[in-house]
Amino acid sequence: METRDLIPFRCTIMRCGTSKGIFLHKNHLPQDEARRDRVILAIFGSPDPRQIDGLGGAEPLTSKLALIGPPTREDADVDYTFGQVEIGKPFIHYSGLCGNISSGIGTFAIEEGLVRATEPITHVRVHSTNTRQVYTLDVPVRDGLPLAIGDYKVDGVPGTGAKITVDMTGAVASMRKGLFPTGNKKDKLDIPGLGTVTVSIVDVVNPCAFIRAEELGLKGDEISKDMTKAVYDRMDGIRSRVAGLLGLENWDLQESKDPTPFLAFVSAARDYTNHLNGETIKEEAVDFLSRVYFLGGIHQTYPGSISCVTASAAKLPGTVVCDIRKRGDGSTVRIGHPGGVIAVEAEAGTDGDGNDAILKVSYGRTARRIMDGTVYVPRNRIE
Repeated sequence: METRDLIPFRCTIMRCGTSKGIFLHKNHLPQDEARRDRVILAIFGSPDPRQIDGLGGAEPLTSKLALIGPPTREDADVDYTFGQVEIGKPFIHYSGLCGNISSGIGTFAIEEGLVRATEPITHVRVHSTNTRQVYTLDVPVRDGLPLAIGDYKVDGVPGTGAKITVDMTGAVASMRKGLFPTGNKKDKLDIPGLGTVTVSIVDVVNPCAFIRAEELGLKGDEISKDMTKAVYDRMDGIRSRVAGLLGLENWDLQESKDPTPFLAFVSAARDYTNHLNGETIKEEAVDFLSRVYFLGGIHQTYPGSISCVTASAAKLPGTVVCDIRKRGDGSTVRIGHPGGVIAVEAEAGTDGDGNDAILKVSYGRTARRIMDGTVYVPRNRIE
């Protein structure tokens, strides 16, 4: 149905890992990017703190976008553009990559007939247009369709589901500045109100700066309600300095600053409380604790993309993360986050020139389609 005032667009809502996103076919939207983004903002109901006139969930983890289209590279099966849709501002961030939403692209592509299903596992190569790199998904299928039900548990998601393996090994150095974009495993930064701090800036899937929690005056097991404006201001100061080191021009002048570069603080393993269910997570269940500063607050769980760079940093001697990690012989890195534990398979070594290299980095997620149908956009919002 199309009326004089409302324009229909086909859409799908999917839960992917610990995030929820709106999936749209790129070819179903206006090709003019400015007009396309007006459509997307209207679909989400932004700008509005409640997103009451759209499908957004009024919090960052549910205000995420996936645009899917035919591949523009021969080594990929589909193109995928991730967007972080601002809630209170008319803006969409297209920098970086969301590892949780990324896990659902294969499921969507198979269900939509963009990729032919092969039992028992369909291997889907996804071209991230945000980073211009290809990552891969192993999606379990049966009778030509992805499985949703299984016994794999993702902390921060009720119940269990079918495990999707997300291999991000091909997404190292997203900024084309190397594994260590500054050339250093540690950098010392002078931060107003904080003094000199030490950070490790590592780029796997997304660039992220790591700092010891104690250098921020924190214990390491904090969640958003434990934070103060003074601490957030210091963290913003760190992100600003890191953005400058990475050559991100005019980053400080942006009205809506990109989530990248990310910032995470880490601390040694200890008992702490899962803020989602009140359960105690024991020290022996994790290798270390980490919290991600994300869009003005502490991430409620842990971004899939940042789990990759965190686990990689834990495997690279000389970084802040590796310094505090419990030593383990296996490839599994267990990150203690506010909503539980995420396990990442990471292997580090050297390349042909003897430089540090990430040989493997992958993690498990679950994803499923929640609904699909037609969303109606008021004509005056896009014209």
